[in-house]
Amino acid sequence: MKKGEVTAFLSLIFILLLSVVASVVGSASMQVLKNRKRGDMDRALESVFAEYQKDMLEEFEIFSLEGTYGTGEFSEDNLTERLEFYGMRDADQTIRKIQFLTDDSGRPFREQVIAYMKHRMGIAQMEELAGLTGEWENQTGKTEQYEKEESDVETNLEESLQDAEQSLPEQDNPIGNIDSIKRAGLVNIVMRGKEVSDKSVTTKELLTHRSLQKGRGEFKVKDDTTDMTSNLYFSSYLIEKFHAADKLSDDGKLSYELEYIINGEESDRKNLEAVLRKLAGIRLAANYGYLLTDAGKKAEAEAMALTLAGIVALPALTGLIKQAILLAWAFGESIMDLRTLLGGGRIPLTKSKEEWQLSLTGLLKLGTADDPGTGRDSEHGLSYKEYLRMLLVFEKQEHCTMRGLGVMEMRMQKKLGDFFKADHCISKVEVTTKCNLRRGIYYEFSTQYGYQ
Repeated sequence: MKKGEVTAFLSLIFILLLSVVASVVGSASMQVLKNRKRGDMDRALESVFAEYQKDMLEEFEIFSLEGTYGTGEFSEDNLTERLEFYGMRDADQTIRKIQFLTDDSGRPFREQVIAYMKHRMGIAQMEELAGLTGEWENQTGKTEQYEKEESDVETNLEESLQDAEQSLPEQDNPIGNIDSIKRAGLVNIVMRGKEVSDKSVTTKELLTHRSLQKGRGEFKVKDDTTDMTSNLYFSSYLIEKFHAADKLSDDGKLSYELEYIINGEESDRKNLEAVLRKLAGIRLAANYGYLLTDAGKKAEAEAMALTLAGIVALPALTGLIKQAILLAWAFGESIMDLRTLLGGGRIPLTKSKEEWQLSLTGLLKLGTADDPGTGRDSEHGLSYKEYLRMLLVFEKQEHCTMRGLGVMEMRMQKKLGDFFKADHCISKVEVTTKCNLRRGIYYEFSTQYGYQ
């Protein structure tokens, strides 16, 4: 009896052990199957994202998956079909989250750009740029102040002359000459003798003016991409990758790409005109500020003001006319500065006596057959693109980002065809997979992948 009892007890223990072992083996095999399915999905999704648009990477250093696969018709089925092609035929795929380069005002695009530029630029170079932003901000801040002063002086002088029923003579009058130039536009006077692009696009062709394909779901975002350092990285990328009016290009639908990013008009000429006006404002502030410190030039302006005031018999207006002449002189010098910049030269933010270009007699000839011509290069100044950087850094960054994407899209359309759309370029997805492991046992899991 005792032997029989021991045998029965051991049998029960053995059965229990077998059950435990079977359970562990079953659980382990199930986990192996799950891991295998996850591995299969990881490989399939990586293979899909390995089909990135190579021209985008080669030309712009941007990773993206062109979601229409060259057809121009976007469908999420394109992704699930590619997943099946890469080995996930025995599973149901549902795309839960998807992100395009254009989502959130182009944030995915901007993140890639900033990550690229952090590797591209050295710390010393970025610190140097960051150290200049205070001076840039000071210059751009003065622009509005001096433009208002210019407007007030013009208004006061015009009203005073109207009250006296007088007008300044047309001859030997720099004020009237500059007014005529402003009304005619800056492109012709600045680009004197240079070819000007007449390219234009329709509004519906612009990324910023059409309804865009939207992603869904939230993905983890990187650090803030809108601080000043990020703006500097992004502006450096734009300057590196896109063209401007200082060098005529035929790569895209528009030649003046940076000018478009700053202003957003449909034609090269409109964008160039708008940018020249902004730069003329910056140079006006700097040049007028210098004139106020130059006793010799102020004396020249006062002598001319006395002559003009004497002609209209209104000596009381001498001070106002002098101020108007100084502002006109500063604007004329700004035109010479812009000619230098568009000719590939450099202009310092602030000038010295030796760097001043335009005489008062030259101001009278500006825009005439006796025009003094091109400006003078300054070895230690800033180039045209560096002045554009100032405008880019202080422009609304959502505008710069989306217009930058728009220029990229136009460039790619010219190269690949009009099917290409930036809002069809996928940067991240999250896919939920449901698969049958064995005999009615289903496993559901999510996989996320994206370009960083």
